[in-house]
Amino acid sequence: MEKIAVINLGSNTARLIIAEVSESGYFKVVDEVKESVRLGQDMTRDGGMLKPNRVAETLKVMKLFRTLCDSYKVDKIFAYATDAIRAAKNQKGFLDEVAVTCGIKLRILTQEEQAQLVYTGVINSMDVPKGLIVDIGGGSTQIIYYNRRNLLNQETLPFGAVTLTDLYKDSDMPQEERMKLITEFVEEHLQKLEWLKTMDPDTQLIGVGGSFRNLGRISRMMTNYPIEKVHNYRIPMAGFAAIVEKFKTLDVDKTTKIKGLSSGRADIFHAALASIQAVVDVTDFKEIVISGNGLREGVLFKYAVPATAEKPISDVLGYSINSVAYNIDPDNMMHVEQVYFLAMQLFKHLKVLHKLPRMYVKILKVAAILHDTGRAVKFYSYNKHSSYIIMNSKIYGLPHRDIIIAAYVAAARKKENFNVQDLVKYKDMLVEEDIAAISKLGVILRLAESFDRAMNGAIKGLTCDVLGDSVIMKTESDTDCSLEIRDALTCCDDFKKAFNKNLEIL
Repeated sequence: MEKIAVINLGSNTARLIIAEVSESGYFKVVDEVKESVRLGQDMTRDGGMLKPNRVAETLKVMKLFRTLCDSYKVDKIFAYATDAIRAAKNQKGFLDEVAVTCGIKLRILTQEEQAQLVYTGVINSMDVPKGLIVDIGGGSTQIIYYNRRNLLNQETLPFGAVTLTDLYKDSDMPQEERMKLITEFVEEHLQKLEWLKTMDPDTQLIGVGGSFRNLGRISRMMTNYPIEKVHNYRIPMAGFAAIVEKFKTLDVDKTTKIKGLSSGRADIFHAALASIQAVVDVTDFKEIVISGNGLREGVLFKYAVPATAEKPISDVLGYSINSVAYNIDPDNMMHVEQVYFLAMQLFKHLKVLHKLPRMYVKILKVAAILHDTGRAVKFYSYNKHSSYIIMNSKIYGLPHRDIIIAAYVAAARKKENFNVQDLVKYKDMLVEEDIAAISKLGVILRLAESFDRAMNGAIKGLTCDVLGDSVIMKTESDTDCSLEIRDALTCCDDFKKAFNKNLEIL
């Protein structure tokens, strides 16, 4: 297991993540630090000098990052500078000082390299075939368009939330008027991008960066969203309009009191909102999809899975859940794959009874691959711990609703640990069909797990015959599988309740 650190030094924030990378191509973030440095503050849009006080503050943060990297004994540090340093006239002196005093060699990314890394972080963690990625930094805004998982166009606008705030900092101007002027300014630049007008109509708007993450957090607070998930959270345009309406009359002092908004971003959030409004005005999107991943995750994907430099991961969901399972118990992957295989067999053969649409296949896949992860917490009631892990892990390529269902399928493996009343908190996200599906898929998962009770892959296949009021399951095996059959027969009562059929296993 190798430990690497990724540092992203932007105009507003310095961020560090430390991750463990396995030889199997999976990574796990083990620590993270972010600090507001405002390195690009008071710089003009076409460049300028990094201010001594901002440089001093940044050096303190970089020394802190170095200390943390040393404490983790990281093997490699990938440190990148963007926005402010790219435009600064005194960049060389700053880079030399960071190298000498902190022992960190910063590399300035070109606009194209930055766009590619952001795209890599998004495309390998979202099942969105066509997207317009908007990344609002402190000193620049990146617009990236891809179609069918191919990056087609990218543009870096020479302003971000910090520089726009500085540009329109007239203290006597009403906040609403300031936001209106920023929106118009950004729109003027967007109108020059001819390719924006020819995007595929199925394109989705994906927001990257701290401003969008804060926007998503505010939206979740306002709507009492029942789970704390940033990645793949979706804000309908009516919801975004309500947030803009709420902020446009607030001064900075009142803005800091808004739940969900970090204090270090309060004074620049109006500029970020106005910039997002400009994108919304010149396009025709129905919602904003928030990405929790960006440049740093792009670096991790390229390092852990080098092939992503040329071609994105084809099965985003499969990669992410296998990554969770592997990072928890790498020695259990054979059993995990066997349970998944048997669960899919049962889903297929029992389709005439469960009548669930294909959308539930991915849900069962998540529950099957991660059904055993709770053992790492405690063996007793491990299905409850597995449910928690599913709910709180970074699972990519699946809507939040489906993740909730998958978590409860894992819990429903043991009926005593599944209470329908627990689902009340998700009533606005689930439908009646989902409740019935959880019970049926829970039984399928329990059978699949039983059919690999010895964890040796003894059962090679299954067939199911529905005869009258009974289902006869036949196991295919080259060895004795009496243990598996005996364990599976304990599911008979629950099978009867879920499918209204008696169960026989041969």
